[in-house]
Amino acid sequence: QLQLVESGGGWVQPGESLRLSCVASGNIRSIAEMGWYRQAPGLERELIAIIGSDDSTKYADSVKGRFTVSRGNAENTWNLEMNGLKPDDTAMYICYAKDVQTSVHRHLNVWGRGTLVTVSP
Repeated sequence: QLQLVESGGGWVQPGESLRLSCVASGNIRSIAEMGWYRQAPGLERELIAIIGSDDSTKYADSVKGRFTVSRGNAENTWNLEMNGLKPDDTAMYICYAKDVQTSVHRHLNVWGRGTLVTVSP
């Protein structure tokens, strides 16, 4: 069964760093695009980082220069390195995969359940 699982969330103080990871599993043959959304309480889900199959990356202005998305060492894993965290970064961080081809089906969008990041003194 295809699934995405995030890890690495937690509580940090302003200015500190966290690294989130996402692992995709389920007989995956290819993933066209991977990335991260976040959703703060009362706000809409925000796309913050994308990494393509060619390793090109894009970032939301709100995190540009502070966050870095990258592929993990293991296949079908990706990370989000977050530096200089601010209280406004407090949110549920959700990884996603776009256009996932497994041995059985093609899935257009797949989402994890999220990992909570809290930034406060």
